[in-house]
Amino acid sequence: MTAFWSWFVAAGTIVFIIWCVWLIGWSAKQGPQNKGDEELVGHKWDGDLEEWNNPAPKWWLYLYFITIAWAIGYLIFFPGIGIFDGVFGWTSAGQYEEEMQRAEERYAPIYEKFAAMEWDELVQNEEALALGGSLYASYCTTCHGSDARGAPGYPNLTDNDWQWGGSEQNIITSIANGRIAVMTPWAQVLGSDEAVDDMVTYVQSLSGMVDASAVKDSAKTQFTTFCAACHMPTGVGNPVLGAPNLTDDIWLYGSDADTIRTAIVQGRNGQMPAHGEFLGENRTRILAAYVKSLSQ
Repeated sequence: MTAFWSWFVAAGTIVFIIWCVWLIGWSAKQGPQNKGDEELVGHKWDGDLEEWNNPAPKWWLYLYFITIAWAIGYLIFFPGIGIFDGVFGWTSAGQYEEEMQRAEERYAPIYEKFAAMEWDELVQNEEALALGGSLYASYCTTCHGSDARGAPGYPNLTDNDWQWGGSEQNIITSIANGRIAVMTPWAQVLGSDEAVDDMVTYVQSLSGMVDASAVKDSAKTQFTTFCAACHMPTGVGNPVLGAPNLTDDIWLYGSDADTIRTAIVQGRNGQMPAHGEFLGENRTRILAAYVKSLSQ
């Protein structure tokens, strides 16, 4: 917050409190001052129903002043007047860090006992998998689903098909650092709608969905020229680049002709956010073991 806005907020807060005090004093003088001096306000309903201008009860005034006093006390001890942190120096960020530190001190030993465990053993350990399942439910279900079967654009974690590789380090890297997958649009490069349709047919033929006899040689040539760099000449993909295997029956976005055509014409852009910063090394490894166990 800049100095200007700090002074602006501070002045506005103080002026408003003063105005509240003035308002109650001013309004108290507008009505009858003594009991017995009440007068009718002049409104009349149904012929004979009238309203008295009675003064506010004393308890209401006292409660109002107590509220103002409480507000002043709060602003002295806690933040609220510009950049003044209050006598206690409390901040929401500071409280968050303290709570996270207490949680770390409480739960870190639980996760640390699995740090030295071998990967194959960790993937089979029921206690570790229970912890991993809890982490998965907190951080992963939004995209990958509670059953881990994913959705269009979100990988299925139960099929043992790993776009970025299924080793211990591959999965840990995916969770800790996230992934960014980009497929560029190829419509202009291929040159025509017919060429795009031919490429769709060729891609479907790689997984046996279309008979190879329906594939044009020009599509094979273009695949070798433009697509093989990522998907490899045989279409088996490249985990280093996150390029999917086109020869199996597992499709991230769908295997129908329209979906494949959309991928070729418009490209794809997928991103998995990094979780390592707030999960930490031990939690990340346990979560990775749980994810690996889903496909075993």
